[in-house]
Amino acid sequence: MKDKVQISRFLSYILRHAPESIGLSLDDQGWGEISQLILLAQKKGTPLTIEIINDVVKTNDKKRFAISEDGLFIRAVQGHSLKTTVDYQAITPPKILYHGTATRFIDSIFNQGLIPNGRQYVHLSQDHKTAVNVGNRHGKAVVLIVDSEKMFSDGFEFYQADNGVWLTLSVPVKYLKIEEKE
Repeated sequence: MKDKVQISRFLSYILRHAPESIGLSLDDQGWGEISQLILLAQKKGTPLTIEIINDVVKTNDKKRFAISEDGLFIRAVQGHSLKTTVDYQAITPPKILYHGTATRFIDSIFNQGLIPNGRQYVHLSQDHKTAVNVGNRHGKAVVLIVDSEKMFSDGFEFYQADNGVWLTLSVPVKYLKIEEKE
């Protein structure tokens, strides 16, 4: 059996970006039938079982996946490059949110703002540590502070995925500042 990290990456790829790579169909909310996922993954050489899926869903530190109440379907909770219509409800964000990135992206960000780059939403975090961790995944980390309170008062909508990630369609430059190092 592949380890949980590999299975989590596989599920992320299939459920967020390329279900067709194994022949899986997702509905417009991103739900795929677990029995089909298992069958199709096994045909492609990835040994999935319902027990493995349940374990990965329960123990994934980023809570990337959700299983339907009836236990028959699974989806990624956010991060889709696929066109899905996950039914997020717009809510009031905290005063500030954070976005972790790498220093090499700063010039581009301050030219065009934060954009989804192939995803449906810009991902933001409520806590600084998560932003640092995200930035470190892409290189030398830098944390951007988003004036989400001002954005919201200016009419921008914010959503929160089931795993706590904050989502918005874009963040214009005027709402961004680089966190000053102490």
